[in-house]
Amino acid sequence: MKGTPDVPQCGFSLAVSNVLKHLKVNFKGINVLEDHDVREGIKEYSDWPTIPQLYVKKKFVGGCDIVKEMFEKGELQKILNIN
Repeated sequence: MKGTPDVPQCGFSLAVSNVLKHLKVNFKGINVLEDHDVREGIKEYSDWPTIPQLYVKKKFVGGCDIVKEMFEKGELQKILNIN
């Protein structure tokens, strides 16, 4: 993410952080603004061009729009094992 969960540095990172906080999920944010190599490397690793990126159990889930859509459909709650 850009920034931290408590101080996101872009609206997309804020949105994903807010969804996870709403679900009361314990999560860790990695501030890609602190390291250019990490920022570019994660894009290559996931083959996804944008930040933030959500991973669950080391598996790439998606970016902001996908996370919000999955949350609205209840799909995110399923992969996070939230009833």
